[in-house]
Amino acid sequence: MAARRLVDPDLEMIREVKRVGGDTLKRCYQCATCSVVCSLSPADRPFPRKEMILAQWGQRDQLVADPDVWLCHQCNDCSTRCPRGARPGDVLAAVRSYIYEHYSFPRFMGKALATPAALPWLILTPILLLAASVLAFAPRLADGSFAFLHSDIVDFNIFLPHSSVDALFVLGNILVFFLAAVGFKRFWSGLQAESPGKQMSFVSGLILTAREILAHTRFKDCEENKPRATAHMLLLYGFIGAMITTGCVFVFVFIPHYLHLLGLESISSFFAVPIDLPHPVKILGAVSGVLLVIGGAMLISRRWSNRDSVGANGYTDYLFLYVIFIVGLTGMLSWLVRWAGLAIPAYTIYFIHMVSVFFLLWYMPYSKFAHMIYRTLALVHARQIARMPRG
Repeated sequence: MAARRLVDPDLEMIREVKRVGGDTLKRCYQCATCSVVCSLSPADRPFPRKEMILAQWGQRDQLVADPDVWLCHQCNDCSTRCPRGARPGDVLAAVRSYIYEHYSFPRFMGKALATPAALPWLILTPILLLAASVLAFAPRLADGSFAFLHSDIVDFNIFLPHSSVDALFVLGNILVFFLAAVGFKRFWSGLQAESPGKQMSFVSGLILTAREILAHTRFKDCEENKPRATAHMLLLYGFIGAMITTGCVFVFVFIPHYLHLLGLESISSFFAVPIDLPHPVKILGAVSGVLLVIGGAMLISRRWSNRDSVGANGYTDYLFLYVIFIVGLTGMLSWLVRWAGLAIPAYTIYFIHMVSVFFLLWYMPYSKFAHMIYRTLALVHARQIARMPRG
């Protein structure tokens, strides 16, 4: 005789999953069509059928520690073939949004990033901090007016001094990464608690997972949403290139500059600023910006034109796409307008760019941007326990 099990549903979780995009959850009647048509689902205990019933029953603890939630790559084959319109792909996307909120530290930040009403305040925070930096640190002339209003050249350093931006960037990111690590550690511990036994080391799993992500192997296995693979890859490589560009500037320009200020006279910047074409770092930055803009535009366009087939139509999904697209677009425009010598438009666009960059990075642990870490950890864990697609 099978053992009895008391099911204690978490009603708050059910309501939250429905609110952030899984409102079709209750339509599922467990026909298993979704698990049959999914090319990424393992043969043993396939998803997303079991995740649908766990979400319907409000089994929060099992769901947030389930690596299969992250094996789903939003192909949407399951949603387009569901005979009941339960849209399992959208439900799993909503569960992932709930996981960002569930593991976030502090918790109220996860709630804020999932709530449209909080968006104005979230945007206002970097606006006020950066505006205060301009007011406090931008050079002024003898009459008290700002130097950037009278300069013959467009120089972002006399508008929003790099030293103040660096201080906000470094100190803010140290705090953000610390807070993010709390959530990621909780998530990893949850995965490990349900582990049936490891078959490879973390490092080996990470190497294989990194190769898979860079090649977008599983995205290419999708059918209904296959075109998304190209756009997503452009966005990924554009972001990687932008991070490398930022790192190069920080290491080879700003760190030597600050060391020089501390009295190390022999230290000087390797690159002169502003960096322009045909400098290799500028080329990398320009190419990365183009990839971000094109990839982001392709993904946004597909959502506008083919909403039902693309899926993942929750607020957090759109917010992340729009922000990263704005980062790429304003980054490119600020350079082009500076190059054209249009001072006020250049400073305005640059300010918007910096606000969007800080929004993206400071709120990373609480937004869909965090999927970069959550999915990677879950895929590493899946490899460790041999949880692979049946194909």
